[in-house]
Amino acid sequence: MAMAKEAGDEKIILITNDDGITSPGIAALVESVKHLGKVVVVAPDRPQSGMGHAITIGQPLRLHPSKLFGDIEAWQCTGTPVDCVKLAVDKVLHRKPDMCLSGINHGPNHSINVIYSGTMSAALEAAIEGIPSIGLSLLDYSVEADFSGAQQYAALLAEQVLHKHFDKHLCLNVNIPAVPAELLQGFKVCKQAYAKYQEEFAERKDPTGKNYYWLTGEFVNFDKGQDTDVWALEHNYVSVVPVQFDLTHYQLKEKLEKSLKH
Repeated sequence: MAMAKEAGDEKIILITNDDGITSPGIAALVESVKHLGKVVVVAPDRPQSGMGHAITIGQPLRLHPSKLFGDIEAWQCTGTPVDCVKLAVDKVLHRKPDMCLSGINHGPNHSINVIYSGTMSAALEAAIEGIPSIGLSLLDYSVEADFSGAQQYAALLAEQVLHKHFDKHLCLNVNIPAVPAELLQGFKVCKQAYAKYQEEFAERKDPTGKNYYWLTGEFVNFDKGQDTDVWALEHNYVSVVPVQFDLTHYQLKEKLEKSLKH
């Protein structure tokens, strides 16, 4: 399973996703960045949306070669998006790639979605390992979505991350509005909006008369600032949110250090 030797100092770009290796979004991403270096794809063999940072334990993982991308080395994995990153580094590349790209996801991963997203968890896993990473999502769930604008901005951003030597733990959550490429207003570096789904479970009955539940809900934005990803996307900007895997609440930590008694 050894990877072919790279020519000179050619950059190695790992690509994964959570929609599965056959999704149009990952094919669009491969096409948009293949000129930047040697692309290697390791992606789930089936949709894994909403898996978050799940890893597979207690059952074997398998890798199978794929010819979906022509001459580009590709593997489909029976595990989660995070499993794909771990296996890619250890068993396919035998080294850390220069960058990891995850996506292009079908549907948004702005605001609270970043917590649940398999797309972003794969990118964060790469960042944990010291691999600069970008998760990319298009605000269109359709398998017939137009990825041309997303491809344009994916290539622009990936090239800069590859060559500007940002922090090795860099992780960017990038969302692209579902509008024609000529209507996109450029990048806007944002914060994550305080927005979430007001959820409820619809109760239904199966053919045997037993109850089952189906998650539904409405997306509500509680953050009216103009520095958020939701605002940027509503105004046709490509939102770029730097995210991190350190979940420490530092302001609260300082308060607790002063107020907790022992």
